[in-house]
Amino acid sequence: IKGDGRIDYSFVTGESHPVKKTSGEALFAGGKQLGGVIEVEVTKSMSQSYLTQLWENDVFAINKQDKLETITDAISKYFTIIILVITVFTAVYWFFIDEKLLINAVTAVLIVACPCALALSAPFTLGNILRLVGKRKLYLKNTMVIESLSKITTIVFDKTGTLTQREDNEIIYKGEELPTGAITSISTLLRGSNHPLSRMLYEFIKDNTSLDQQQVVGFKEITGQGIQGNIKGKTYKIGSSKFVNVKESEANETSVYVSIDGRVFGKYLFKNKYRLSVFAVFNKLSKNYKLVVLSGDNDGEESYLKEKLPKEVRLLFNQKPTDKLDYIKTRQNEGECVLMVGDGLNDSGALAQSDVGVVVAENVNVFSPACDAIIDASMFKNIPALLTVTKHAKQLIIASFILSFLYNIIGLLFAVTGNLSPIIAAILMPLSSISVVAFVTVISNVIVRKYMK
Repeated sequence: IKGDGRIDYSFVTGESHPVKKTSGEALFAGGKQLGGVIEVEVTKSMSQSYLTQLWENDVFAINKQDKLETITDAISKYFTIIILVITVFTAVYWFFIDEKLLINAVTAVLIVACPCALALSAPFTLGNILRLVGKRKLYLKNTMVIESLSKITTIVFDKTGTLTQREDNEIIYKGEELPTGAITSISTLLRGSNHPLSRMLYEFIKDNTSLDQQQVVGFKEITGQGIQGNIKGKTYKIGSSKFVNVKESEANETSVYVSIDGRVFGKYLFKNKYRLSVFAVFNKLSKNYKLVVLSGDNDGEESYLKEKLPKEVRLLFNQKPTDKLDYIKTRQNEGECVLMVGDGLNDSGALAQSDVGVVVAENVNVFSPACDAIIDASMFKNIPALLTVTKHAKQLIIASFILSFLYNIIGLLFAVTGNLSPIIAAILMPLSSISVVAFVTVISNVIVRKYMK
């Protein structure tokens, strides 16, 4: 209703830069006013809020585990049937050959074919890997997540806060060289402003020889435009292109211009600083997965990302949280198994819709409840390694199943022919379980240590 708004919607949309709002325009709950005082009128109830509507989506009522069939489930369907058939065959055979051996043979078959080793293979493999990756700051919700990760075909990334670092932007100066002493004067003016861009620029060019604030004459901060003041007879203006009266660049970028006595010397460009390992991670993943970047931010960095990322990566900007959710649902309907990598509440719908939702967190105690895994931001580089480990884990489980089957087959050959007593079968059965458990524990340790630094 009254005042000029500069709203930070990063909590809701992921947009990293403030949005300008004037009297009469609609605001959404979840934003934070930066700058002066504004007066607002509430027109809708909490039940109609942006985030509430997002969280009421049917996707939050779906249990992902209900959709997942584990390796053990797939094999156990047939295992019991096969063993019962063998048992019946053994009973019928010895009934006609030698009734005295019937009970011993049937009992030995049932004991030696006990699926203990088979049943223990997957839990011990996945449980051990869950523990090992957790020690490396990759926290998975449960063992089901490991099996789901091994099936991923498409990976979708949020940009702001996921690929970028929230607190550490890259700032570049473009233009003529500033006069002697100008940096000190600019630093002094910036020190008197609380605007986020002013604070970031102040920290970037901070001059230990900053002047006393009393030497600034006529300091003025115009909301949404910039700051100005007179220092040692020179008038400085720092702010938007409109504020210093120059034509805005055609590039969609965040800029702060510097004008001294009416002459524009140049501008400071604010660019998102990407995590050090981002581009290396994309290069590794592009060899085996379809990669997509969905950003709530504008397309100001599209050309930069196209230059840095593999050509196969698809870039989509100005995406609302519901747009991200719908995109993932579309890919799943096309038969893709989707991993969503996001950073917060605005990604919760997409995280819940995806087959696996992973949150990249600067603080692992602050994360979205919709996620299946939390990765400490410092471990972002280990995402390719995590996916590789899950694929090897699946192969290890299959290998342990084969080992378990070999025990069962050899034992059954002796049991069916009546050459194995129930007592010996009872001794061999736990030994097979111990050997399989030892095998998967040792190999899973080797796999994680090999791929995760």
